[in-house]
Amino acid sequence: MLELNSGDYHVVIDPERGGSLAAFEWAGHAILRASMPGAMSNTACFPIVPFSNRIGAGEFELAGSTFKLAPNAPSIDDNNPIHGYGWLSAWDVISADAARVVIEHTHDGSAWPWRYRARQYISLAENGLFLQLEVTNVDKTVMPAGLGFHPYFHRGDKTSYHGLHKGEWSVDEGCLPTRLIELSEPADWWKGAPVGSRTVDTVYTGRKGPLTLIWPDLCAKATIKPSENLPFTVVYTPRGLDFFCIEPVSHETDAINTKPCGMTMLAPGETMQAWIHIEIEAAD
Repeated sequence: MLELNSGDYHVVIDPERGGSLAAFEWAGHAILRASMPGAMSNTACFPIVPFSNRIGAGEFELAGSTFKLAPNAPSIDDNNPIHGYGWLSAWDVISADAARVVIEHTHDGSAWPWRYRARQYISLAENGLFLQLEVTNVDKTVMPAGLGFHPYFHRGDKTSYHGLHKGEWSVDEGCLPTRLIELSEPADWWKGAPVGSRTVDTVYTGRKGPLTLIWPDLCAKATIKPSENLPFTVVYTPRGLDFFCIEPVSHETDAINTKPCGMTMLAPGETMQAWIHIEIEAAD
């Protein structure tokens, strides 16, 4: 475990458990849930690399070849590979000081058909938490790539989430997209109601501006600013649980099967980078 502290902020990093955060606190309050024993997903936040969410049945075609991936987390989804492979891997510590931790994970081209190197830069300062993630194609052919962040936020009865998005995907029982519902202008799909008033596990498109979360029980407000190449937001609000997920990501679910491929195509040696900044302030 590695720890960073700055002002009211405190973060704990667990490189061996998927390069995840084990805790993120502000003024003594848990902004993210703390890591728990059990599944690799039971963390405070994990990096998404090299693809976001699910690939339908693990099947796709690219450059004239057909690929079939096995489910990588059968206890969560026994049909579709999900969230890439970074969250299931141990990460090596490249450097660590009082302000920043750099960790790295490499993939040998077995489960995912390409070899890649991923790095995560975790910084803490007086103005909040900064997470930067990058992936480099170290294989010999073009690789589809995607990045994102999967935080599990504390949720109270009155916790609210505000994000302006133009579209919401309807999904099937396996959380794969079936139909895109679009508005004429980006809007708050919760209309100001508590985040728990809707039970969803889907992707929102056409985001405008930052994402904000308000916790009346903590008297706190978070502002989440993602990089421009994370234009989609996965929202997961499970019924009856004390957390919810707001995940800025680079592509829609199963984007590898859209025409053309909705993921970023990385040439050998090419790198993709993305980041999010989370700032907390007091709120009434």
